[in-house]
Amino acid sequence: MKKLSNLERMLTAIRREEPDAIPTFEIDIDERVIEAIKPGASYEDFCEYMDLDAVCYHETRTDQYQVIDKAKGIVRDQWGAIKQYSPVSMSVPVTLEPAIKSKEDLESYVGPDPDLPARFKRLEEAVKRFKGRKAIIATVRPFATVKDSLRAQNELFKDMIRDPDMVDRLNQIVSDYYRRYIKNLIDVGVDIIMETADWAFTHGPMVSPKYTERFIIPVFREIVEYCHSRGVPCLKHTDGNIWEIFDMIVATGVDGVHPIDPLAGMDLGEAKAKYGDKVCLLGNVDCGNLLSWGTKEEVREAVKDCIRKAGKGGGYICMSSNSIHGAVSPENYAEMVRAIREYGRYPLSLD
Repeated sequence: MKKLSNLERMLTAIRREEPDAIPTFEIDIDERVIEAIKPGASYEDFCEYMDLDAVCYHETRTDQYQVIDKAKGIVRDQWGAIKQYSPVSMSVPVTLEPAIKSKEDLESYVGPDPDLPARFKRLEEAVKRFKGRKAIIATVRPFATVKDSLRAQNELFKDMIRDPDMVDRLNQIVSDYYRRYIKNLIDVGVDIIMETADWAFTHGPMVSPKYTERFIIPVFREIVEYCHSRGVPCLKHTDGNIWEIFDMIVATGVDGVHPIDPLAGMDLGEAKAKYGDKVCLLGNVDCGNLLSWGTKEEVREAVKDCIRKAGKGGGYICMSSNSIHGAVSPENYAEMVRAIREYGRYPLSLD
């Protein structure tokens, strides 16, 4: 088979076909890992250096926030929630105060502007640099916006039972925003949309399958259908154990699912057997103990195991089980990429 471009490799795998080799990329790569492997490199330079098959861009950047207390890392996000960040790169903020604390707040609520030109400047630069070569991915987080910015998570889950109309109105806010925002992303030149809100905990879905179907799936299905109307694939990320809701995720028509979380009892081989004819699978090299503290040989064996389980017939993208966070050993991440390139060439010969 002829050598494909990074973009061609990604799109072939997403179509559940065999490319020339198994693709790899990461949703996030911590700045400390980048600096250790390629000192002074920007994220874009690093993706070139590592020959990753995609570059990934996120809407949630602190320069879009109103700083309330710089020393304490307290900001007001674009939705109006007050959050606190730690100084660590890729830190998950703590929501101190949601934007909407009661139903009355909905009456006067005005959301952010999805057409703001500043949102797309970095993406526009990426399109100039990578378009047609690497896959350009943009992430969106509608359910995370509802539960982490608009409404306190515990209150939101209670609302699903006591006040469904409240949840429907919150969903309408994010649906209206993301419909326009994703249109803009695709117009700018994004190749793939990836929805990255977590829907599950380690033990199972955040809410029952009944309420997942009622309150979470519809907005996501709208995104999938719009992406497909524009000829753009849509991928879904969620940590946690999703066995109970895997069928309904697949039923949306989504093109791929990440990361088949190994720390939540998700087996990549089982997912391949059950869903490999319907969706591309992405993952699931353990980014916890293995990539942080394992040996290089253990990393290589884990990569081979993932490829054995999910690589046959295509439809597989090998990457970490979440992201390359700050505790990941730079040497182990580099070894993972080397192993994917070494063992992921089609036709596979690991058996």
